[in-house]
Amino acid sequence: MNVSLTNVDSVNAILQINVTKADYQEKLDNALKTFRKKANIPGFRPGTVPVGMVKKMYGKSILAEEINKLVGESLYNYIQENNLNVLGEPLPNEEKQQAIDFATEGDYDFYFDLALAPEIKLSLTKKDKIKYYKIDVDQELIDKQIESYKANYGKYEKIEEGAKETDLIRGIITELENGTVKEGGINVEAGVVMPSYIKDKEEQAKFIDSKAGQTVVFNPGKAYEGNEAEISSLLHIEKDAVETIAAEFSFEITEITRYKEAELDQDLFDKVFGAGNVKDVAEFTEKVKETIQDQFAPDSDYKFLLDAKELLEKKIGDLQFPDAFLKRWLLTSGQERTAESIEEDYPKIIADLKFHLIKEQIAKDKDLKIENEDMKTIAMQAARAQFAQYGMMNLPDEMVENYANDMLKNKDNARNLLDRAMENKIIDSLKGTLGIEEKTISLDEFRKFFEKEEDNQEKEA
Repeated sequence: MNVSLTNVDSVNAILQINVTKADYQEKLDNALKTFRKKANIPGFRPGTVPVGMVKKMYGKSILAEEINKLVGESLYNYIQENNLNVLGEPLPNEEKQQAIDFATEGDYDFYFDLALAPEIKLSLTKKDKIKYYKIDVDQELIDKQIESYKANYGKYEKIEEGAKETDLIRGIITELENGTVKEGGINVEAGVVMPSYIKDKEEQAKFIDSKAGQTVVFNPGKAYEGNEAEISSLLHIEKDAVETIAAEFSFEITEITRYKEAELDQDLFDKVFGAGNVKDVAEFTEKVKETIQDQFAPDSDYKFLLDAKELLEKKIGDLQFPDAFLKRWLLTSGQERTAESIEEDYPKIIADLKFHLIKEQIAKDKDLKIENEDMKTIAMQAARAQFAQYGMMNLPDEMVENYANDMLKNKDNARNLLDRAMENKIIDSLKGTLGIEEKTISLDEFRKFFEKEEDNQEKEA
């Protein structure tokens, strides 16, 4: 088998694969024998069909399958062995490729168009200056976070005073008829009402300032008008039974509880940062500040990468891309695209591709690789970040690790985490290579960077 590459220009090439009969004869013979063993042809037991009959009936399709496998392997191996950085997937050459007739065994020629990535050369030094914006964690941010912790780790406590809108009122709900208990009517022993969820203000007012031991007569249908799900949940009935309920129910209040924020004490310190890791308010405040700084670090890195992107693109200048090939490939890639939509989206596609190639070149130049430990670390970070969104800060490592392992089992998640891990290594590499000028700014100032970016995107759209 002969495989040769002809460069059309710096980013386009034609790969020719010549397949001779000697290249595929043994594979074809073995494929025919294997098919013969399984063939189900009337008049013959499996495995007794003559090879000539199998070849006559199915030889053309079997030959085509074996040739396509051989060509695909040769194409892939050539690209790998010659370290070709191709864009997209090889496509049949529309001018040179002739129709293949597999009815007759012989020699075959295949021609493929290849799109080659443009060559990128980067020379970076400390003379290439770039700002790195750190977000100032001021006392206001710290206080807000502490208040959030106090709210998240609070609990409901029983009260004796009159109920407020946000209190939980527990009691026995009983269906009434003409002001008395309805025989065989609805009865809920563990009813729960929070006045703030009651839509009708008149019905809501019946529960405000109520106390344990009192009985409130109310109309659930009016209180939660239009919300059948809420009524069925309150009265423990099916949704289709909501329309037939009585207009009056009694609510015998047995208990009122009110949510109380956690105290700023050792119990809160231990719940947030683990037992014994923080011993007083000063240490807790400092630890909260460090936590916020850690949360802001990825935002600062993201801004840094955007600014680095601009610097790097200026350094490499304009790049030539195989535009005709890429548009053709995008049209045949199976996604819902039209020639018109590709033309419209193409500038954005090329911009993204350009930066992708720059990052690839940095990884190659700096020999950046992702090891299993890197994947484990990034997955653990992602898992902790997800838990933190729900106020779950101090979870056991084993629990977080199990969740991270589940994330890595999902191919899409694993691929996204791999890209993130490599991007983090590229950011760290750039920090060590470029001339970094740190600047601390407020959160509001930092957000303005992205407000400007959103405004620019809207104008472009």
